[in-house]
Amino acid sequence: MTASEIVEQLKPLGKEGTKKVLLNHGIKEPVLGVKIEDLKKLQKRVGNDHQLALDLYNTGIYDAQYLAGMMADEKKMTKKDLRHWLANSNCAALCGSVLAAVAAESAHGWELALDWIESKNENAAETGWTTLGMIVSITDDADLDQAMLKRLLKRVEQTIHRAPNHVRYSMNGFVIAVGSYVRELTELATQTANRIGRVTVDMGNTACKVPSATEYIEKVRKRGTIGKKRKTARC
Repeated sequence: MTASEIVEQLKPLGKEGTKKVLLNHGIKEPVLGVKIEDLKKLQKRVGNDHQLALDLYNTGIYDAQYLAGMMADEKKMTKKDLRHWLANSNCAALCGSVLAAVAAESAHGWELALDWIESKNENAAETGWTTLGMIVSITDDADLDQAMLKRLLKRVEQTIHRAPNHVRYSMNGFVIAVGSYVRELTELATQTANRIGRVTVDMGNTACKVPSATEYIEKVRKRGTIGKKRKTARC
């Protein structure tokens, strides 16, 4: 099956109501308005096909790009592929979900994320911080550079309120991830969250809110799941 054939299958699945919600969340045209549950059903029928995933991403259609992220083989993703995906991601929603998750599961996520957070491009920096947060959520603590994570927490504390809009959101998410998934750094992340205080982000025409890092980490602590890793970065 080709990318063009997949797109033809996606078109009748698009709903105006879903499309409106997606547009309100900052997703840009072209977008069909396909629900994630329908994308998952299509993925199940088609199976995982890495080349097809790359071709789907190149269509530039949001729904097809989201599906591509679900289908991609993280072991086959190259630095060139991931950089290409970033260059062709035109909205924060795509950068902060599909792209970051695939990057986090790849062999290149840590290196690229540290590069991306230095970018003045908002999408790139957002992707970098989100990728870092996803990496700590799926990687054993023994395999993490905790000294670097400490430096990154300090950097967030010092710069978050001056960062671009969506970068603030992803930085806040990074603090939550470190506090929730890296047991030895939970206390430091909590202290960082307390010093940061409230993080304001323009969430557009949505009811979405920025979670309090302090409150979020405390909820995880009360559940008794601090340090419990996720099996995958992708939903």
